[in-house]
Amino acid sequence: MGKSVFSISIFLFLFLFIIVFSIDSVNSSSCPVDLSYVQTYPWDRSSCLDPNGKFCCATLLSLIGMGLAAHLRETSLFQFPNETASAFCLSELQGRLATLSINPSVVPTCFPNATQFASNTSFCAGIVTIEDWKKLVGPTSALDPACKNFSGFSQCSSCVEAGYSVNAKLLSIQPNSTKCFYFAVLYATGILNDPKDEAAVACILRLPISSSKTKNQSSNNRTIKLVIGLLGALLGFLLASGLIILYRKWNKKRKQSALHEQFVSNLQASVLPNSGAKWFHVSELEQATNGFSQNNLIGQGASGIVYKGTLRHGNLVAVKQILDLDTKGDEDFTNEVEIISKIRHRNLLSLRGCCVTSDDSSGKRRFLVYDYMPNGTLSDHLSISHKRKQLTWPQRKKIIVDVAKGIAYLHYGLKPGIYHRDIKSTNILLDSELNAKVADFGLAKQSLEGHSHLTTRVAGTFGYLAPEYALYGQLTEKSDVYSFGIVILELMSGRKVLDTSTSPFQLITDWAWVLAKSGKVDDIFDEFIRAEGARAVMERFVLVGILCAHVMVALRPTITDALKMLEGDIDIPKLPDRPLPLSHECLRSSPSRYSFSTSTDRSATSSSMTSTISFV
Repeated sequence: MGKSVFSISIFLFLFLFIIVFSIDSVNSSSCPVDLSYVQTYPWDRSSCLDPNGKFCCATLLSLIGMGLAAHLRETSLFQFPNETASAFCLSELQGRLATLSINPSVVPTCFPNATQFASNTSFCAGIVTIEDWKKLVGPTSALDPACKNFSGFSQCSSCVEAGYSVNAKLLSIQPNSTKCFYFAVLYATGILNDPKDEAAVACILRLPISSSKTKNQSSNNRTIKLVIGLLGALLGFLLASGLIILYRKWNKKRKQSALHEQFVSNLQASVLPNSGAKWFHVSELEQATNGFSQNNLIGQGASGIVYKGTLRHGNLVAVKQILDLDTKGDEDFTNEVEIISKIRHRNLLSLRGCCVTSDDSSGKRRFLVYDYMPNGTLSDHLSISHKRKQLTWPQRKKIIVDVAKGIAYLHYGLKPGIYHRDIKSTNILLDSELNAKVADFGLAKQSLEGHSHLTTRVAGTFGYLAPEYALYGQLTEKSDVYSFGIVILELMSGRKVLDTSTSPFQLITDWAWVLAKSGKVDDIFDEFIRAEGARAVMERFVLVGILCAHVMVALRPTITDALKMLEGDIDIPKLPDRPLPLSHECLRSSPSRYSFSTSTDRSATSSSMTSTISFV
């Protein structure tokens, strides 16, 4: 009997061992990475606990990067071996986030394609393994000396620069590659460092790390409050009141500092590591601009000051310092950084980098860094009093087409599309070869698929604003088309958008409309170009400008159709009738609805006086 019981016990033990072993085998084959670090690693979870969850996706991408870096170190694979493993890992990530009181639905929201982390030769020049990487990059690269043993901010900055260098090299091999910068990040984290090293993870992956100092500070705060309470009881009402006032000032400063740190962390997570934009330290910009010297000042307006700078490697840049930070400054700055970091087009001014700083001596400062445009703004070349040489007809024609292509990319080349909201001659910059680049995306908005924006915050420049947007706050892609039409008419006529020499003021659209309808299109042409081009082609450009700047939204073409008309691919329809000019009525509208202010709007290389309109 005893032997039978012993045999049964041995059998049950083996059966349970096989079951446990089988379960472990299934789990290990499901996700090849141990994700337990999600629950144990000291990452800052605040962005994912935020109900809005705006920056959680960037944090989760960095968190997954830790696992991929460890996987790369163990297997030489840059990503998960197959689509099934990728899907299982994301599913397991949901479960581990749920144990941290984080809504697991954030994972499919951030990563709708559950297989996006699976190995694929189409991602980055065909790279799948470390061996593939070394064949293209070499046994060593710029990353190897720059991304080891992190000791401070300067080394972190050097490592990021090295990542850009390797990314550029891989893109030169296969221009259509994606994720090359992310592969460089994984290589630097997993091969050159311990994938769980806090300094390396914070710098390379931009994963926000939870600081133990915050916990200690919270404990200190409770102690200070208790001491203040005891002193108040002992020393009386007046002394307690004084201490409370001092404490509130200190606490306000502490909260502002915490908000600044969170703002910087969120901004870095949203821009890096996938945008290619560089995070500059303020000392780099001070050195580049000779301490923000007045001699380097090249533009100043209501929204910012622009300095010319020279980086360490000799590259010329334009450094824009954002002003008015107490109202919409941080919001507009974040909006511009997030939008520009997504775009790459030859006719759109791309973001080279940004900088955020806050200290007791200078307060908080925000900077955007762009490539320097030596030929200034389009407005410079339209000013008769300006020293620059007048643009020829071929140059004007090319600039108009360049601007159209840039706007078309914003509307249809991105998903969701982007409405610029402030297309005007001072926001069109010209490089050394007079290629046009649309700039200044501080007011830009992402479109809602199939819908138009309705807003009570109308912002932009009077004369360039579409009537339906200025009057009713209705923003669509046709709002940018209207502004583009104004730019065409400015270039073709050499006139400013608003003629203040007449009473009442006359908009360029009204002036051009009257001449075109009376058959005097030739009178619209700028005298500098009348004898240069074919009349029929110049007339076509003028008519497209008038059509784009039509008062009625439905009668304006899309930017793609306007581009086809300019290039002669489709015919221009007969100019439809339009209501009586609205410009004078706008200027005489009730002050309770609009407010007008004259401000100096100087872009990357010059200044011009423009009137801005906003709802109050």
